[in-house]
Amino acid sequence: MKRISLAGALTAGALLTASAPLAGAPAATAQEPPRPNIIVIVADDLGYGDLSSYGSKIIRTPNLDALAAEGVRFTQGYVTHPVCAPSRAAILTGRYQQRFGFEFNPVGRDRRGGVALSETFIGQVMREAGYRTAMVGKWHLGQAPGYQPLDRGFDEFFGITAGASSYMIDPQPGDEFHTPPGSEGSERASTADPLPKEATPRDRMVHARRMSPVLRGREPVEVKGYLTDAFTGDAVRFIGENRHRPFFLYLAYNAPHTPLQVTAKYAERYRHVPDKGARVYAAMVSALDDGVGAIRAKLKAEGLERNTLVIFVSDNGCAAYVLGACSNAPLNGHKGSHLEGGVRVPYIVSWPGRIPGGRVDDRPVSSLDIAPTAAALARGRLPKPADGVNLIPYLTGGNAAAPHPTLYWRAGPNFAIRDGDWKLWLANKAPPGTQVSHSAGITPDGTHATVSPYGQHPMLYDLKRDRGERRNLAPNRPTVVAALKAKLSAWDAGNAPPQWTSMRQSVKVHDRQALQIYD
Repeated sequence: MKRISLAGALTAGALLTASAPLAGAPAATAQEPPRPNIIVIVADDLGYGDLSSYGSKIIRTPNLDALAAEGVRFTQGYVTHPVCAPSRAAILTGRYQQRFGFEFNPVGRDRRGGVALSETFIGQVMREAGYRTAMVGKWHLGQAPGYQPLDRGFDEFFGITAGASSYMIDPQPGDEFHTPPGSEGSERASTADPLPKEATPRDRMVHARRMSPVLRGREPVEVKGYLTDAFTGDAVRFIGENRHRPFFLYLAYNAPHTPLQVTAKYAERYRHVPDKGARVYAAMVSALDDGVGAIRAKLKAEGLERNTLVIFVSDNGCAAYVLGACSNAPLNGHKGSHLEGGVRVPYIVSWPGRIPGGRVDDRPVSSLDIAPTAAALARGRLPKPADGVNLIPYLTGGNAAAPHPTLYWRAGPNFAIRDGDWKLWLANKAPPGTQVSHSAGITPDGTHATVSPYGQHPMLYDLKRDRGERRNLAPNRPTVVAALKAKLSAWDAGNAPPQWTSMRQSVKVHDRQALQIYD
């Protein structure tokens, strides 16, 4: 594959340039190409190293590999938050979620609200531009009336509004399911599961689905089959029914997020993997990969592949609480932390005939770019300034610069910034003696996350020489640390306070320091 790199072109002083509002949706002229269909596929908690095209030695992903081979595979694709809901808010708005306070996972509080109604979702932009719009899969951005997909610009919705659900409700012989020790808290937090630990797997599956039902539109529907397959099937149906008009499809799988459950069809492919967690997780990713293959096959069958932009991304890195079943290799860190393993993800863009394929691009890009790119191609308009950019000029060769010289993160008192090759993470020190935990514990609602009385631990890394973030340079580079802190302060001045407090907190050790993580 041809590799695109800006080695030596980025400097530590490079500044982020936010894109201006896109122009309105003018009428197409005879010289303008037809507006493409756009499909955005989001995986849930998929690790950077969990695709074979990104280095996995266990999981085979031929369909995602083919998507990358016909398009561009980014090695430095980022999301705006290392946990699900805030990350997805940025994907659909093109704005840092801190701009409107959607900063922490809602943990059930999205039953009272969701992303501020003053924010415009890309579904609204695309529909106003004349596209048929659909959302399939996991929403996690508001369960209350007025905050659901049909209220935010999508003509159709088939999926779950909460953060997790059961993949099946009637397990059959050969199906596999696994609950890693210590992950029960995360599953209960996601599904409000009050069942005792002694409940049977089927009891837990049925209860989780009841707490987080599958909806069509606004009405619960019964799905007996494997949920990943059901989402794929509905996406394929939507493509076929709208083949004669422009469409926008947001296909947000909940795979391979916990609970780890898979049918015999996919489990059979990985019976040779000795570790049960790794075996089930790999099979779940394989089901997702089959889904991407079905989408690509449908586009080809309908003659739409050369007029359809497909973007694939994960919402964050894979989770530590699955205890090694997944991989963010060669990066350090997991879901929840601002290390690269939490925020750098697989990121693939494909548009045969318009974007030259077979390339690996080393420039930093962001999930913030998805909404501005879609709006520009639809000749639509984002009403507020986007933090992302239209990627098409960067992908077609018109712009050789870095789409994002600088990127920012915030989770309560913890901040991170990538500026050129420099990465700074400021994280709260945990109280001495605090027990390290892979799974986030529940903190009472309304307990504000503030700067620790024990101070914060600054961690500075040169990602060009140390992508694994092993060598903390902060003690030796105080001038660089001060400059990056100043940029963070300037960026944060334009942000809103969190909409609600962090209810899930955990403690991780990095750089020989116990750190408080907020999501």
